[in-house]
Amino acid sequence: MFQATQGKEIVVKTSNQVGALKYISKTVSEKGVGILAISCWVYDIMAMVHLITDDNLRAKEALQAQKFDAKEEDVVLVEVKHKPGMLKQMTERLEKAGIDLKHLYATALQDAEKCLIVFSSSDNKKALVELNK
Repeated sequence: MFQATQGKEIVVKTSNQVGALKYISKTVSEKGVGILAISCWVYDIMAMVHLITDDNLRAKEALQAQKFDAKEEDVVLVEVKHKPGMLKQMTERLEKAGIDLKHLYATALQDAEKCLIVFSSSDNKKALVELNK
């Protein structure tokens, strides 16, 4: 039902200014790196951007060369069928195992057969075991 793997995301902290995301995406795309999933939000004067890419090493190096605060963080990547209730089932399993989510984002197209869910938790290794049972 769930196909969970350990993954890495790039986390970029930058000042909240008009065009910041354009500069981040330009920097990544100019290196030929594709963005598979993205989540962005603002805290006061700072912006946080979480990226799943097809080449984190090149993306992170390019961002750091442009003076972005870019780091890699561990996440869990979960491929699920794109149908109602899958997120509910996944989060129920995590709750029963006592795993607290730190952040989560997902990507899917309406007519796609699968979704990609990305999350970080209080225990990513335990989450992998629970979701792959």
